[in-house]
Amino acid sequence: MLEVAMGFMVLLALVLVGGAVFAVVTQRRAGVSGTPGAVAPAPGPAAVVSEPDAHAEARLWVERLGGSLSTVDAAGDEAAAQALADAGERYRAAQGQLDAAEYGLVTRTALEGLYYVRGARTVLGLDPGPALPDLGTAQVTARDGRVTVDALTYAVSNRRGGATPYYYPGGVVGGRRIPGGWYSSPWWKPVLVADGVF
Repeated sequence: MLEVAMGFMVLLALVLVGGAVFAVVTQRRAGVSGTPGAVAPAPGPAAVVSEPDAHAEARLWVERLGGSLSTVDAAGDEAAAQALADAGERYRAAQGQLDAAEYGLVTRTALEGLYYVRGARTVLGLDPGPALPDLGTAQVTARDGRVTVDALTYAVSNRRGGATPYYYPGGVVGGRRIPGGWYSSPWWKPVLVADGVF
């Protein structure tokens, strides 16, 4: 009975966070007029988002990541535990970026963390959760097999395996787009520290 109640509370928390994100996005698209049902065109590169709106949206993504981290137990599964540890690092980084008012970076970092949580949930056989905005990087396909970063080649797969236990959500590393997937080594840790992500 306690497990059912806890499951319900977790589901309720996810629905509330998702609803808050939807409300912010809908409100931003409605524009200044505030006309119910009015949808403004998606902001283009020249669109200016107010600082309070950017802060609110970034904070929502950080809170969603924090909530997601508290709902998954990866005990006994090394790959899932590593993905959750990486998500936790993103959570701490996003909190620091939020304090520094780097809202675009906060959102990106929190989304990367949420992709790590999705990876852990998938490994554990759980529902990965609601869809996330695209990070702008391709996902590894079954035919890729190898990725070269800084003159070193790593095995990569679209599925976790014995040779590919480390999940990376995809991103831009050293100015190059790297696909998300399961890698043979967590090569991104020293690179992201050097780039100032952590």
